[in-house]
Amino acid sequence: MPGSAINWPERLKGWLFHIFPHHLVSRTIFRLTRLKTPLTQTVIHWFIKTYQVKMDDVAEPNVAAYPTFNDFFVRALKPEARPIAAAANHLVSPVDGTVSQAGDITHDHLFQAKGHFYALSDLLGGDELLAKMFSGGRFATIYLAPHDYHRIHMPTDARLKKMIHVPGRLFSVQPWTVREIPNLFARNERLVCLFATKFGPMAMILVGAINVAAIETVWSGLVTPPRGKQVSEFDYSHTQKDFRKGQEMGRFNMGSTVILLTTDKALWAKQLKHGVRVRMGQAIGAFR
Repeated sequence: MPGSAINWPERLKGWLFHIFPHHLVSRTIFRLTRLKTPLTQTVIHWFIKTYQVKMDDVAEPNVAAYPTFNDFFVRALKPEARPIAAAANHLVSPVDGTVSQAGDITHDHLFQAKGHFYALSDLLGGDELLAKMFSGGRFATIYLAPHDYHRIHMPTDARLKKMIHVPGRLFSVQPWTVREIPNLFARNERLVCLFATKFGPMAMILVGAINVAAIETVWSGLVTPPRGKQVSEFDYSHTQKDFRKGQEMGRFNMGSTVILLTTDKALWAKQLKHGVRVRMGQAIGAFR
């Protein structure tokens, strides 16, 4: 932006990330986090201390119960730890995380950060018909830090219609990279999940990132890392895969970002702004 000082350390890191072997590093992390070794519990204890992971809400607080680091990373919470907002028209946060941005989809573009916008159709893998469903709608981008709970839940009652896997880069999605790397969310590998609700279409985009060695859903299991560079579509329109609000729909194996898309029938809560912490199940908006 005019008049803003350039953060040269962040700019340099952003440049370096373009030549970084994203997939090689991430696939290596995939294997390491699934190893069963005598050091596993030591690594988990280090992670808890370093990232100040809150264990009070964890269903199984005994570290010895996790045979691999990934088992701990996708740990479950106690059922009562995340109450789900009950009103039928409420949209709830699908994850624990920090709001990166939330607002209107303007001229078929979403606001990323620091003057960066990216095209809705690019985010959705070039699917123009799908993009038209959300033209003039709303979006919310929520970042999951390493210490967060990494299971993803439904914002409202819905039926799965389509899933699209879009291959891409694996840039970090930390706040500084979101500020420095244009079109980041439309360039990273991602999983687009389209749902039908009684209020209209809704999409959840699960964005991959460096060290996010895998994304999985409850209906298809492990989706990434796949082979090849082609966009893959999976049609569920002839099935009845129904989900209740608050029900688990997937998980990140290591941290990343969820982007929620709705039509203009949804209104975000006033407090849903950049930098605000949200917890899975809390009301973040409502259908009108």
